[in-house]
Amino acid sequence: MDTNTAVTVPPSPETVRWLENTEALDTWLTGLAPELPLALDTEFERVSTFYPIPGLVQLGAGEELWLVEPDVVAASEPFRQLLADPRRPKLLYAMSEDLELFRHWLNVAPAGVLDLQLGAALAGAGFSVGYARLVESLFGETLDKSATRSDWLARPLTPEQQRYALEDIRFLAPLYQWVKERLQARGLEQALEEESARFAGDGADTEDFDQYYLKLRGGWTLSPEQQSVLQALVAWREGECRRLDRPRNRVLNDGLLIAVAERQPGSLAELKDVQGVPGGFVRRYGEQVLALIRDARKADFSRLEPIPGPLTREQQGIYRSAKKYIKKVAEDNDIPIEILAPRKRLEKAVKQKSLANDPFFEGWRLALLEPVRADIEETLKQ
Repeated sequence: MDTNTAVTVPPSPETVRWLENTEALDTWLTGLAPELPLALDTEFERVSTFYPIPGLVQLGAGEELWLVEPDVVAASEPFRQLLADPRRPKLLYAMSEDLELFRHWLNVAPAGVLDLQLGAALAGAGFSVGYARLVESLFGETLDKSATRSDWLARPLTPEQQRYALEDIRFLAPLYQWVKERLQARGLEQALEEESARFAGDGADTEDFDQYYLKLRGGWTLSPEQQSVLQALVAWREGECRRLDRPRNRVLNDGLLIAVAERQPGSLAELKDVQGVPGGFVRRYGEQVLALIRDARKADFSRLEPIPGPLTREQQGIYRSAKKYIKKVAEDNDIPIEILAPRKRLEKAVKQKSLANDPFFEGWRLALLEPVRADIEETLKQ
């Protein structure tokens, strides 16, 4: 990775500054220059709940860095508008949980977001590099991560927590400049926008409860009828976890859902007999689960999308052959193959026997793979 950089990093502020009320936040937001990138991060807690609980919001623009209490942000309509504005770049790092927080907490689907962890990978920094490690390699500054797992809901926040929170956004704008310069040199200016938008969209798609069973890859051996039962059970669990605001495992874990779908118990005694299913679960949800099983078995599951199984031996050979072409492109462009062609995406192409009509292999990926696309397509059709 090229770490030579002339990017200027703003100094760590002498004092920590807060936007202490919604009026101050709104005034600052509405006074920002048009399209000035906004550095954005959050701190939250998520130990015994399904949804993350906001603990702090950090905002930066230019050399200004601010901390904001969640209740101040929640009352700000300009913040919601800015978050949803595709014209205003929002700079985040490893943004998936931040976006989930905003979708649930503020009921906003963020747009114009740029995940600089993805950007750094596209710029040659490596796959899934941590923020502190990248800051140290690019800018020579070591971040104090001692407050990472501290209690962000307790008040007052310690001086160490406040400093930690500011450092999490201080380097986002310089990092964006570093990434942008290298992407321009590589002809990948649009790749960061495309990939960040796709990533944000994938996260929003998880709200479709009826499709969540497809994530339980261990259920691929189940029959179509059993997968229909699993689909119903998983969709029910998703709704129950959200209703109770409890983690999935606190209701029933994936492995036990698969076991129940496989056994398809017809009575409370049979449900209790499924190894690992807690008695408390049977008492609380037993009749409801049995009704779900009965209805799912009666449903038309002829068009149900099956859970993807592992590749056959023949398909594994095709996968390895196709991967060789893609790996060469990834190495030539110094882009991690995990970004260019993640395993699950390439496995899907192997099963489809083509890259055509796959929205994943479009845009910047298609441009990079174009020189070997014919070779890949021929390999996939074997």
